[in-house]
Amino acid sequence: MSAIDLNARASSDFDAKLLDTTALLQQAALDYAPLTAGAAPRITLACSLGAEDMVIAHLINSLQLDIGIFVLDTGMLHTETLDLLERLKAGSRAPVEVFTPVASAAVEFVAREGLEAMYKSIELRKACCSIRKIEPLNRALQGKAAWITGLRREQSGARAEVPLIDTTDVARVKLNPLANWTWGDVWYFIALNKIDYNPLHDQFYPSIGCAPCTRAVSAGEDFRAGRWWWEDEAAKECGLHVNASPTPERTPA
Repeated sequence: MSAIDLNARASSDFDAKLLDTTALLQQAALDYAPLTAGAAPRITLACSLGAEDMVIAHLINSLQLDIGIFVLDTGMLHTETLDLLERLKAGSRAPVEVFTPVASAAVEFVAREGLEAMYKSIELRKACCSIRKIEPLNRALQGKAAWITGLRREQSGARAEVPLIDTTDVARVKLNPLANWTWGDVWYFIALNKIDYNPLHDQFYPSIGCAPCTRAVSAGEDFRAGRWWWEDEAAKECGLHVNASPTPERTPA
């Protein structure tokens, strides 16, 4: 059974949610339009290549919005994820940038701690995430006034109060246009619009990260149970969504 067959169930207020999401993205494209002709967009989508972000990328492209897209290639992604990245790059109207870790930092970490360092302690796992995700994210967001994520309140207890517009980071605004969508809404929209998605979703991977840190989930398990499954629930974030940029002043809108 495919992820679409298993999950595509729109909520009763889906049409209203879609209107709100569309309006939010359209307004964001206006609010953070390039300051000069030909300049790069001042707003970008952090695309994990998961189902939610593929929905947002589709909306950006179909609405022809002046919003960029970037992907963090950590050097440890599944083959299926890398294949989807190539298809996204080939078919996207919006520019898709790929950011990778500083090679020397990744090599030195593996040489010092080993390929399976992430299993040894939370500190080492977070150190790996810092090299492969956080530092590249900071580069991706340089010069941006706002960024977009696929965070949803339903994803985990830690994300239960995710707002549509998050202004808590002094560096830049974060927009979460699917914050109030259900998993069923996401897959309903994917099915309706024939959106390409990671085939690992068909193998019971609802949340997909680096290959060593992601497994399939069983019936009844939490949405993010397959991420860092050897850790306590409270630790299951990599830091991407904890005020990623240290910049002390917000970029002007």
